[in-house]
Amino acid sequence: MESHGMPAPSNATRQLVQEYYGQRLESTSDLRTMACCAPEDQPVHIKAALTNVNDEVLTRFYGCGSPIPPALAGATVLDLGCGTGRDVYVAAQFVGPEGHVIGVDMTEEQLAVARKHEAAQAERFGFDAPNTSFHHGYIEDLKALGIADASVDVVISNCVLNLSADKRAAFAEIFRVLKEGGELYFSDVFADRRIPDDVAADPVLYGECLGGAFYEEDFRRMLRDVGCLDYRTVSSCPIEIDDPELADKLGNIRFTSKTIRAFKLEAIEDRCEDYGQVAYYQGGIPEQPHAFVLDDHHRFERGRPMLVCGNSAAMVEETRFGRYFEVVGDRSVHYGLFDCDPAEAEASDGGGCC
Repeated sequence: MESHGMPAPSNATRQLVQEYYGQRLESTSDLRTMACCAPEDQPVHIKAALTNVNDEVLTRFYGCGSPIPPALAGATVLDLGCGTGRDVYVAAQFVGPEGHVIGVDMTEEQLAVARKHEAAQAERFGFDAPNTSFHHGYIEDLKALGIADASVDVVISNCVLNLSADKRAAFAEIFRVLKEGGELYFSDVFADRRIPDDVAADPVLYGECLGGAFYEEDFRRMLRDVGCLDYRTVSSCPIEIDDPELADKLGNIRFTSKTIRAFKLEAIEDRCEDYGQVAYYQGGIPEQPHAFVLDDHHRFERGRPMLVCGNSAAMVEETRFGRYFEVVGDRSVHYGLFDCDPAEAEASDGGGCC
């Protein structure tokens, strides 16, 4: 029998995750799969930032991507499931002393490592005081931690949302705390089908970020239900299960690590509509000086016009990226559905058609 996207009992799931990440795992070498391991091909600016992060923080990191978007200067960033604080300390360097990064995790053993290095990390970054803070709590209840409505510019998460006991509640909280125009940017594990109950109940498979993996169609529906009608896939890569015992338990399920971005925008529609708009990237983002990558099929070359749907226009004009773009045209004239290019199969990865 399949779970059809329903969460496991909250208390049992939370206890499983706390024990797995707080007691069972002492370093990334203890993992039995590559699902929760960071890719080796990190962007150059992320690699450079990682050299400034304490070794103990790095060795107890269990993420599956690089969910640090560009143009973070001065931003308030929230890292859900921050663990020992690796991505908090990477993001802290990009937001600068005028910005702030908040880390939330439910595992005290992980947070103890993050907090131990807070002052030393700020000094290493050349800041007069830490621009970070760490909170012990649940990502499904950020209100209990005092994180107010519309108070966060960017929410990031690295291979953690799949572990949530109540994913719908977690995403509802994300869009509650995001400001209008704010961004959710996260890496996580997706499956090509709904996870069977026996797989979801296996403590090792769940702890390895496989038992709670998102089935993409249920993920799309869940985002719709919390008010997000379009999201984009930035990158994706297959996950190979090399452990024979775990591979046998998983059978024919195929897993992919994806980096996803979504925006809190009233203008977003559930289909990509054509309003005859053209977007120009004007440059200026330090991490992407020559071209801006919105998703896996939108690469804006600096100065080169690109026809875009209404959703894509809003994503680059009505967010923190707006200062770097010129969008010609508005929504006063409608031309029907946007003629999507590239092919449908590639476009469907992003939850929207363009």
